[in-house]
Amino acid sequence: MIRKNLLALSLLLPMSGCVTFSPDGGMTPVENYANAILQKDVAVIKSEEDSIAAKDAIDRLRGRSLTADAAVQIALLNNPKLQAAYNELAMTEAENVAQSLPPNPTFSISRIASRGAYELEGQVALDILALATLPARSEIAATRFRQAQLQAIQATLQTAAEVHRAYYRAVAAGELAALLIQAQATAKSTAELATKLGETGSLNKLDQAREQVFYAEVTADLATARQQASSARERLVRLLGFWGKDLNFSLPGALPTLPKRPSNLPAIEAEAVNKRVDLQIARVELELMARSLGLTQATRFVSMLDLSGIAKRTKDPDGTKFRERGLDAQIQIPIFDLGETRVRQAEAAYMQAVNKLADKAIRIRSEARDTYRGYRASYDIASHYQREILPLRKIITEESQLRFSAMQIDVFALLQEARQRLAALRAAIEARRVFWLADANLKAAILGGGTEENTAETSAVASADASAGGH
Repeated sequence: MIRKNLLALSLLLPMSGCVTFSPDGGMTPVENYANAILQKDVAVIKSEEDSIAAKDAIDRLRGRSLTADAAVQIALLNNPKLQAAYNELAMTEAENVAQSLPPNPTFSISRIASRGAYELEGQVALDILALATLPARSEIAATRFRQAQLQAIQATLQTAAEVHRAYYRAVAAGELAALLIQAQATAKSTAELATKLGETGSLNKLDQAREQVFYAEVTADLATARQQASSARERLVRLLGFWGKDLNFSLPGALPTLPKRPSNLPAIEAEAVNKRVDLQIARVELELMARSLGLTQATRFVSMLDLSGIAKRTKDPDGTKFRERGLDAQIQIPIFDLGETRVRQAEAAYMQAVNKLADKAIRIRSEARDTYRGYRASYDIASHYQREILPLRKIITEESQLRFSAMQIDVFALLQEARQRLAALRAAIEARRVFWLADANLKAAILGGGTEENTAETSAVASADASAGGH
C-alpha cells in the first residue's frame, strides 16, 4: 500500500527534465572569453594531470625573459585566488543542479502494539509548495549560475589587470635601480676627485661638499630604489603564484617602448557600457531580483504545504484486521503574517538592484572618460620626453664633452650636466611607467577588472618633471 501511495505522489512531479552537470564545470564561457578577448588560456586545476600540464606551460614561459603577456598567462594558470573563483563557479553549478531536482519525499513507519492489538502505519510526505515552485526556483538557480560565470570572467579580467600593473611596476623599478647604479659610480668618482683636489687646494670646501652630498644622495636613492624594486617583484611573484625554485625568473631591463600612436577611442563610453562584465553582472542581479519578487508574490500567503500519503493496517484482539489508506495535508495558516513583510522586502531589494545598476552605469561612463583622458595625457608626456627632452639632453651632453675636451669648461661643469641628464632620465622612466599603467587601466575601464586612481601616478610624473627642470 505504501508503494501505491508513493507512486501516486510521484505522479505529481513535473515532467520536465532536470539539469545535469556540465563536463567542464561551467567553464566554457570563461575559456571562450579569455581566448577571444585576452588571447590567453585558462584552466581549472582539478587533477594531477591538470597540474602537470599547467606546470609544463609555465616552465616554458618562465624559461626566458618574462614579458607582460607571458606573466598574465602564467597567472591565469597558476594564481590560487583565481582558482578559488573557478571553484566557486563549480559550487554554483552544483546548487543549480540541486534546485532543478524535485523535493525528496519523506518516508516514515510506526507500529503500536497493546494487549494483543497492533497498528502499523506507513507514511510518505511530499512538500507540495516546493514542488509547485520548482520551475521558478530552477529558473532563479540557472540565472545565478549564469551570474557566477560572469563573475568568474570578472575574476579573470581582474587578475590580468593586476598582473599587468605589477609587471610594469617591477620592470620600471628595476630599470630605475640600474640607472642609479651607473649614477652612483659616476658620483663616487667625482667625490673622490673633489677630495683630492681639495687636498691640493684646487677646490674649495663648498664645491667639495656639493660633490660629496650628491654622491650621498644618489647612494640613498639607490638603496630606496633597490628596496622598491624588491617589493615590486614580490607583488608580481604573489600574483604569479610562484614560490621555491620558480622565483628564479628574469625580467627585462627596461620598459617597452611607447607605441607609435595612442589608441583612438571616440566612443569609449558606449564601448564600456556594452563590454563591461561587472555591468552585465549587475543586469543579471536585477533579473534575479525580478524573478525572486515574482516568486515571493506568488507564495505570499503560503510558506508551508505538505501532502502525505498514508497506509494503515490495524489488528484488533479478536483477530479482525483493517486496512486504511488516504492523504494528509498540512498547511501553515497566515494569521499573523500575511506575507506582506516578505513582499515588502523583495520589492525593496528589487529597487535597490535598479538603483545600483543605474549608479554603476553612470560611474562606468565617467570612469571610461576619465581613464581615457589620463591615458592620452600620460602618452603625450612620455612621448614628449622620448621625442624632445632626452634627445636635447643628449645633444647637450655631447657638446659639453666636446668643450671639455677643448678645455673650454672644467670637469665639474661636465658633471653638472650629467646630473641634469640623470634627472631627465629618471623622469622619462617614470613617465613611461605611468603610461603603461594607464594602458592597463584603460583596458580595465572598457572590459572590467577594476581600475586604479591615477592621481598619485600623475603627481609623481609632475614631481619628477619639476625636479628635472629645476637643475
